[in-house]
Amino acid sequence: MRAEVLAVGTELLLGQIVDTNSTYIGQQLARAGIDCHFQTKVGDNLERIVLALRTALSRSDAVVVCGGLGPTQDDITREAIAAVMNVPLERDEAVLEEIRQLFAARGREMAANNARQADVPVGARVIEQRGGTAPGLVCPVGRKVVYALPGVPYEMREMLERAILPDLRARAGVSSVIASRTIRTWGLSESRLAELLDPRIEALGQGGEGVPTIAFLASGIEGIKVRLTVKAPDSEAAEAALCREEAAIRLLLGKTVFGTDEETMEFAVGALLRQRSLHLAVAESLTGGLVASRIVAVPGASDWFVGGLVSYATAVKTALLSVPEGPVVSAEAAAAMAQAVARLLGAEVGLATTGVAGPTRQDGREPGTVFVGMLLPGREATAVELQLPGDRERVRQMSVISALNALRLELLSR
Repeated sequence: MRAEVLAVGTELLLGQIVDTNSTYIGQQLARAGIDCHFQTKVGDNLERIVLALRTALSRSDAVVVCGGLGPTQDDITREAIAAVMNVPLERDEAVLEEIRQLFAARGREMAANNARQADVPVGARVIEQRGGTAPGLVCPVGRKVVYALPGVPYEMREMLERAILPDLRARAGVSSVIASRTIRTWGLSESRLAELLDPRIEALGQGGEGVPTIAFLASGIEGIKVRLTVKAPDSEAAEAALCREEAAIRLLLGKTVFGTDEETMEFAVGALLRQRSLHLAVAESLTGGLVASRIVAVPGASDWFVGGLVSYATAVKTALLSVPEGPVVSAEAAAAMAQAVARLLGAEVGLATTGVAGPTRQDGREPGTVFVGMLLPGREATAVELQLPGDRERVRQMSVISALNALRLELLSR
């Protein structure tokens, strides 16, 4: 069984709304063991929606359409599906009465346009709407099927899980699941990662039942992600296969790996600090509070993060953080900042950032020059120099994860 996702709405093409619905539907199809090879977006145009549907049906067994079931003139998904089925629309009086009752329960009168939401292609089955006014549809097209879902995310999700996924699994007659795991890395290029993982890619071949596949996702300031995907008879077998492959990849990549799935760099640092019963304080110059902001987004960060100081001006660095006279974009300044902020805030570990975000030079340093200062128990304060690419905002954002990674590596070396 191959399914395809078709998102309807001109606003999606214009970038006015981010298409999170297709992402969610794709995730749920995978978990249900249904292959999904294509996702398409199309605007509110009858001819183009019909073309998109026919194209999807030519290469897939099922199409999940999302959007275009509302009451306005540009909501034409029903008409397009009817055209593909080569049948007329027929008003379902029972559905119409449910819509009227919904408005009445809210103390409102139903607009005439809402009656369009009760129009159903002849031969289609209605999926009861439990959160809004637009019912879903199950529309047979020969031996294939088109499902129509509302575009409102919470309505779509409820209907997908309640009605469509069970129907798809029954049609497919499969009990397998598709599961994925994302391994998060920092510090190596995509090409270098591919080179290091080439033995595993060769060993896995084209995958197969219970055999994971490997893909790379370049994620900008979040690093390079290595995605493992496996199709297995059940969740337990899928989990076992992913764990085995993750272990093999970690052996090849070592400390380059900092987490899996939703585990961020700040999460990884926090876990190491908690394991060692250490507390962190940060002093920030060019990052201007971005490091602290990312840290406090981690649940439970109060267990290991005591606070931070934004020391942007040179006078603040010298007066509060004992930075010596001279260039403030230097290893000496970064180390002094880390040591002083730990002392001031009562932490065992200090982390500091100073550098040149751009667009002009500072202290004789080029934009992208960043120094990360660190203080750990039993050691002298030290600093590392980084050369980061990009414009001002990119340098600042990359400084955050680079600084946290530098601290992570220092903690691992203890």
